[in-house]
Amino acid sequence: MKYSPILLALLMLASPTTAFAVDCTVMSFNLRYGTAKDGDNAWEHRRDFLVETIKEASPDIIGTQECLDFQADYITKNLPGYAWIGLGRERDGTGEMTAIIYRKSVLVPVETTHRWLSETPDIPGSKSWDTSLTRIVSRVKFFHIAEKTPFIVYNTHFDHRGSIARHESAKLLVELIRAESLPVMLTGDFNAQAGTSAPWRTLTEGGLRDTWEVAAEQHGPANTWNGFENPPKDGGRRIDWIMVSSEFSVPRCAIIDTPRDGRYPSDHFPVIAVLSSSSKTGYP
Repeated sequence: MKYSPILLALLMLASPTTAFAVDCTVMSFNLRYGTAKDGDNAWEHRRDFLVETIKEASPDIIGTQECLDFQADYITKNLPGYAWIGLGRERDGTGEMTAIIYRKSVLVPVETTHRWLSETPDIPGSKSWDTSLTRIVSRVKFFHIAEKTPFIVYNTHFDHRGSIARHESAKLLVELIRAESLPVMLTGDFNAQAGTSAPWRTLTEGGLRDTWEVAAEQHGPANTWNGFENPPKDGGRRIDWIMVSSEFSVPRCAIIDTPRDGRYPSDHFPVIAVLSSSSKTGYP
């Protein structure tokens, strides 16, 4: 990717010898794919509630899962301060995305990469192990305008059936993230229980921290899967995580479970984390 002269000038202001400093709010949100035949919970019945949920949380970055292009377009059309980056996971670039939505006044994307969760991650549409579907991870290098600081965001969605695929996907992410020279955020629906599963252990042993576990303050339930039901199916599981490298502190992390008329904006609760290197602790 070629940088504009203005962006290059901004990047030059970010001295590599300066201690890392960035304050931002990050969300991970499985949107539930917009063509699902969900009856009263179909996309057209919940899309405005979903947009309002994002607006109230006011994140700077949103890692989405099960996102289709028209859903990303609807969100950014109705939240005009945001833009999105994504690629469909199928070989021809169509299908569900792990789209990353960002606040344009805060962040500038300077580099984008998409890889597939397989033994051949640079081959579009590739599958391996016991995965039931093609799976993808999207990576964006962002430049924080106010802080004059670059960092990396990964966003992914692990397979919902293949336990080997989930474990191997976590290993692949660790390999990719260890190759980075900048601080990293990872958002995703990992389809695995936090704290006990092999993917969670692999990622945490690989150097990442689960923001829910390390946050100075927690808000909401310790589960993210609801299946559009209240109470959630099977008691709920915390399978959607925001993970960060050691450069980030985490004043607050929240799982947003507020219904409207007994309904939710998605079959997953969104997770939101306030990340800080200063005293900023805005409500998530």
